[in-house]
Amino acid sequence: MDTLHPDRPVRSREHLAGSVVHLFAGPYVTMGANRLEVPEGSKQLLAFVALRRRRVERRQVAGALWPFGDEERAAGNLRSALWRLRRAGINTLVADKWSLALSAEVQVDLHLIEHWATRLIEGRAEGRDLAVSASVADALDLLPGFYDDWVLIERERVRQRILHALEALSERLAAAGRFADAIEAALLATSAEPLRETAQRALIRAHVAEGNLTEARRSYRAYHDLLHRELGVAPSGDFVAGLGIGTVLVPPGQVPLSGSGAARQRAPVG
Repeated sequence: MDTLHPDRPVRSREHLAGSVVHLFAGPYVTMGANRLEVPEGSKQLLAFVALRRRRVERRQVAGALWPFGDEERAAGNLRSALWRLRRAGINTLVADKWSLALSAEVQVDLHLIEHWATRLIEGRAEGRDLAVSASVADALDLLPGFYDDWVLIERERVRQRILHALEALSERLAAAGRFADAIEAALLATSAEPLRETAQRALIRAHVAEGNLTEARRSYRAYHDLLHRELGVAPSGDFVAGLGIGTVLVPPGQVPLSGSGAARQRAPVG
């Protein structure tokens, strides 16, 4: 039977306790200490529903995941994907005749890390939030290997959220005197997006806060050279101001980025 009561968990609350859908480096599911691999034909379905925080219509899911062909065929594909999940012991979805949703007892790693990021960005982070978790690096690449439009949009949204959180985390850690952790958080952001000014600024400031002016200048020079190589420009005066690394010389022929936008390298005359 394909349909289930919309408000009743597939299995007992005790069975689902501790169940997590992992979208970073996934999708896969953990139930307590057990890891369950999602069947290939059901991965998109589980990911699509897990990304939503509400019940979604079956017709919407089928149309998004199987856009080619008629509605009857798409509905059949959806029923098959649900059956494969149950056969693999992954009973995390609640379905009725019209809609699908995650069981209320199931958590999603994406949702958990977004709560963490929001607390940091809004300045509400608690002591438990001030840690550079290994999962943060995975969070910068949501659903690797998926190239559907609904994934690409969500991936970039989450990526930007995590980068802002890492920058805020670096500043909080530096202010608390946890310089190694502050530098690690900033390095995660700069490795994910090397041209990002705010991430590079957080890294340089962490070095300065620790008293390592040489490291700060080295990081600035690396960023300066990267900008020149990739865009033909130098860091703006706004970027340099307030970093506490002293006067920075710009090589001849390079123009710093202005506060209003990027200035290209001047072309030779004649």
